Order: sequence, then structure tokens, then C-alpha cells
Amino acid sequence: MNLSFELGPIRPPSEAQSLLLRLTRNCTWNRCIFCRTYKGQTFSRRKVSEIKSDIDKVEKTCGLIREISREKGFGGQVGREVLVHVYRFCGYDMFHVASWLYSGGKTVFLQDANSLVMRTADLVEILQYLKQRLPSVERVTIYGRSDTILRKSVEELAELARAGLSRIHVGMESGCDEVLKFMEKGITAEQHVKAGLRVKKAGISLSEYVILGLGGRRWGREHPLETAEVLNAIDPDFIRLRSIAVAEGTPLYQKMLDGEFEEQSEEEVVRGERLMIERLDGVRSTLVSDHSLNLLEEVGGRFPEDKPYMLSVIDRFLSLPERKKQNFILGKRIGMYRRLDDMLDSMRYYQVETELYKLEREGLLSSTIAGLKDQLIV
Repeated sequence: MNLSFELGPIRPPSEAQSLLLRLTRNCTWNRCIFCRTYKGQTFSRRKVSEIKSDIDKVEKTCGLIREISREKGFGGQVGREVLVHVYRFCGYDMFHVASWLYSGGKTVFLQDANSLVMRTADLVEILQYLKQRLPSVERVTIYGRSDTILRKSVEELAELARAGLSRIHVGMESGCDEVLKFMEKGITAEQHVKAGLRVKKAGISLSEYVILGLGGRRWGREHPLETAEVLNAIDPDFIRLRSIAVAEGTPLYQKMLDGEFEEQSEEEVVRGERLMIERLDGVRSTLVSDHSLNLLEEVGGRFPEDKPYMLSVIDRFLSLPERKKQNFILGKRIGMYRRLDDMLDSMRYYQVETELYKLEREGLLSSTIAGLKDQLIV
């Protein structure tokens, strides 16, 4: 029996333990000049019957995995031993389901980049079927563009919430209209605000994504300041930070070569991050820096109570002597550091310093860091 089901290429880092179900293929917009994920790919909707069939396959796969568990004397529980067995002897789809069960089997992410574009009635049917066939599911999330959200009424969104849609992830990227236009995002700051408020009114959790440094040097102040204004107006449940890395082959890369876009330094990006956080006022959002592209992953917390801590982490980095800043930047990019305190490990610090000296001597520091960041782009 063929139990393989279709999986898309990406999901939010916060959905790392979620079951992935593909409702649509690729991106409805696919014109953002900084993104390379779906370039050259055509958007398409999958049939409801196909999606239901995938849900059935997941349910059957769960049964097979639990049978393996019982045969091994684990009573149907999916622990590490069962997970390792599935990894060694079964296909990727089965391992994906086993990993989901191992993590509790409670969360689902609906792929791809803007599956909210599907007809509301179809989404409701899928959500209800999902909850019926996989009753352990407690949270279901999806990507949605702001313009797509605005094509659905509050009542339609509330209907999706009642059917089981828990959270919408929105790629806001910036609250600055000039940046949004330059990046060909196809949306305005005002539309972001209206869409965000509509999601909240419908009772759905909202995650807004912001790309640090997206304004480059041209809009180095406008990007963080105007993004803060939009976030203040929305007060989303989550603010999730990403950092710009100009990927070779993207239209933005060509604009950079042509002198139309100039990347900020790592320190300039951090200063912009500080400016945005400083201007966030009256929100109760949780800020999460959950991507390894972010230089200061430890910046995070709940507003307003954790705002002083977030700013203190940034100020600690900015107050470092220039050599230690360069050491931390390289150490973070090569995976030696995750937090500023990691620099206190003298052995690690010396290893990074040795590599830093070598790259500086060879004139390869900037290109090496750019290459390391490029590997983290999805």
C-alpha cells in the first residue's frame, strides 16, 4: 500500500514539530525580489479530495507506527526507540509522521506559502476532516498574505477559527511603504494593519514576520521606525524576526550589483533592530528571534515587561570593543556561538579569533560571512 503524501519545501521554524499537509503548491504572488524559494514555480491549488486522501494516509501511517511500537513492546507509544527504527527502515513520509507523534502529535501546519487563498468552504471542510481523522490535533496554522486576508470577511475568518484554524503567519516584512514597494511585496502598510486587525477580530492568533535590515542603508531608519508604527497599530500575538541576506540569483542581488540596494553591516542591522524595539509601545506581543540568520537570537520576550531585557542584550553587543564584535559576528556565523555569553568560553573564543585572523589576512572575511548567511536562507 502506497502511503506517501505530498510535502512542500518550507514551514515556519515554530512549526518544526508540526505535521505538514500541503494544500497549495508554491506562492500566489511570487514576485518579492528578496525571495528565491518559489522562483520558476507555478502556483496551483490541490483538490480537496487529494488533501483528504493525504490525511487518510497520515492516519493509516500513524496506525502502522503504533503497530511497530506494540511489536517492540512499547504498547503503541512512540518513543526514541520506535523513532530510530522508522528512520532506519522506513521512508521519509513515515519518519515525518513518526517524528510528529514523538513530539506529541498535536500541531499541524498547512503548506505552502499562501494556502489561505483557498475557498473558505474548502478550508472549513479540510479543517473539519483533519480534526475528525486526527483527533489529537490541537493547533493548526497557515501562511497568509495580508491582501488574501482582506478578501475574506471577519465572519469567514471566524468560521475558519471555529473549524480549527488556530494561527495565521503573515510575512509583513516591513511597515515602510517605500521598502514594500521597492521589494515588490505587493502590499501596503495600511493593508497590513487592516488585515492584522481583521485576523485578531476573528479570534485567530496572529504572527507577523519582520525582516531586519530589509531597508538597506537607503531606508535604514524608516524601515524600523515605520515597522514599529504598524506593529503598534496591530498588536499581533507574535512578532517573529528574520534578517536580510541577499541571495545570489534573486532580483535583489542584481539590484545590489547595480548599486540600487546597499546592504547594512551587521552592526547597522542590530541598531535598526534596537530602534524598532525601542519604539514598540502599547503592545502585548511576544517577540521571537527564531531563525539562525538573526545575529542576536537571544533577543526575545513579552512586551512590555521584557522590553528592558531585549534592549539590554542589544546594548551589550553594541558596547563591545570592535574586535570583540567581529569575533562574535564570525563566531555566530560559523556556529561556534549562539549567545553573547558563549564568548566567555576562552577555548571557543580563541578558535574564532584564529579563524578571524586568517580570514582577515586572506581578505576573505566579508565573502565568507556572506556565504555562510546564504546557506541559511530558505
